[in-house]
Amino acid sequence: MKRATPTQRRHAEIRALVQRTVRDTQKKKNIPAYAAYLAAGIKGEHGNGWSHPPVTLWAPPEDGTESVRVDPTELVPGTGICKVTVVTGTHVIAIDGETQMTAWHEIAENPDAYGVTAAQLRAVRIPFELYWDLQIPEARQVFFDRNVLGVTVAKNLAMSMDQRDFATQLAHDIAGSVIVTNNDGTKVPFSTFVQATKRQLSAGDPELLTLSGLRALVVTTMLGRPGIALSSAAITEDDIPDGTTADTVRTEVTDILSWFIETYFPLFAARTAVTTPALLAGLGVAFNRAMPWSTGADRLTSYRLGQLLDTVQWDRKAAYWDGIAGKATATGGISFAGGVKDSGGRVADAILFPDSENGRKIRGQA
Repeated sequence: MKRATPTQRRHAEIRALVQRTVRDTQKKKNIPAYAAYLAAGIKGEHGNGWSHPPVTLWAPPEDGTESVRVDPTELVPGTGICKVTVVTGTHVIAIDGETQMTAWHEIAENPDAYGVTAAQLRAVRIPFELYWDLQIPEARQVFFDRNVLGVTVAKNLAMSMDQRDFATQLAHDIAGSVIVTNNDGTKVPFSTFVQATKRQLSAGDPELLTLSGLRALVVTTMLGRPGIALSSAAITEDDIPDGTTADTVRTEVTDILSWFIETYFPLFAARTAVTTPALLAGLGVAFNRAMPWSTGADRLTSYRLGQLLDTVQWDRKAAYWDGIAGKATATGGISFAGGVKDSGGRVADAILFPDSENGRKIRGQA
């Protein structure tokens, strides 16, 4: 701010009273990605399935001077719609939506980098709401209310709605296309048993696994061990393995996971350990060894993969899974609360290496 004008410094001082800093924060890291999203929307790459929410603006009162003027004459009688004029020189601060506003500035300053033209930018209409006659404490309260009081959308629910995520699409497609036999003998899609809106299943839930667990299986089948760390990250076609195509990945992953779900569905129906996210992620690492893009001498045939799976004891018992996919409880049971990133790698090693200590343990040979 050393080279800023007095007006710019005053603007920054007011902003700091009602907003977070951008420098060296997650907010700053989000701006390029959001700018790329907005630019893609402008170019039509998202079709009609995209939007940007209104920006919440605040014009603070300055020493008793009028910052906003409202013409009392309604433009349309009975609607309350009037002409509003923001006085030149008024400081206008974004209380909410600043990341979006900064992303728009990012695009406007370097449109070529985002592949958009000045004409396309001029055609954009950004909705906003404007507050005035609010004192600083009131504006800060609005910031708090908008950012804290609102109920955050559960990550699993948001993820289940993402139709651009390659792994989420594939998980939905597999769940919807695989047909399994229900307890009453009826044929139903596997999606019947996939909980798409919750991170964890409750004891009374009729579903057998979560969408995030199935998606972790998809991601690790695609990417192998590195997929464990990316199990909750956005996956696009740019992330597919080198030397292959999105169509090939989609076909191969669908084939092997469809075979697995159809063949081993009784393990799902019995709610064995196979339904837990850590085991699903570890299984995906094993399945990755059978993919055409898997390299090295450790590639598996489908026959060998079946041998490895058939010798595992899938029951939810500490004797098999303690220290690998979960922790033994004081009552002699086992908790699988560790999750994909904590336990997925150990599960994969135990499945792939039957002669290792953990490999023998999950096979009841320890």
